[in-house]
Amino acid sequence: MILELNPQSIDQRQIIQIVNYLNQGGIAIVPSDTVYAVVCSLNNKKGLDSLAAYKGSSLNKLKFSLIFNDFTQLSAYTSPIDRSIFRLLKTNLPGPFTFILHAHKNVSKLFLSKRSEMGMRIPNNTIIQEIIKQLGNPLASTSLHKDTEDTDSYFTDPDEIYEQFEEEFGLIVLGGTGNNVPSTIIGCSQGEINIIRQGLGILKT
Repeated sequence: MILELNPQSIDQRQIIQIVNYLNQGGIAIVPSDTVYAVVCSLNNKKGLDSLAAYKGSSLNKLKFSLIFNDFTQLSAYTSPIDRSIFRLLKTNLPGPFTFILHAHKNVSKLFLSKRSEMGMRIPNNTIIQEIIKQLGNPLASTSLHKDTEDTDSYFTDPDEIYEQFEEEFGLIVLGGTGNNVPSTIIGCSQGEINIIRQGLGILKT
């Protein structure tokens, strides 16, 4: 199924279709404020297993990002956040950043892992935010890479995404031209700010 959404005028009937698909354990290609992503519902075990299978590995060995639609939801899935770090988040989110934070222990259980640190995102993209809002829980995600030796090569053209993946994915959500620069990754789980990967976001402190 291919759905084309206008981020300026979102059709709620299409959002309901997307949410129903994710609740059934499907994985989907969706737009974000950086590169296109492959996502599933965080609270669906079938979806998490399918996302791991897409990456060709087991669930406990992969590093996914969690995508939220607001700070209230993010706070429910993390350990208590230091006040200075929370101010940093508020200054830069929503935006093209992935912050490495300590997840709540229940999140680690979902990934069958003892790993406590995970990437957290609140993208500045109305489509993905509306999906999460209607879904009622975060998404687990990984970037949609091109199948090349260059791990920083991404799809930007919706037509190319459709042609490449229409047979592989049960749902592709197209929301315009994607970016070819990923999010900036900020490590701050130890209470210190560390830019792990400089991407699209320019950090404001």
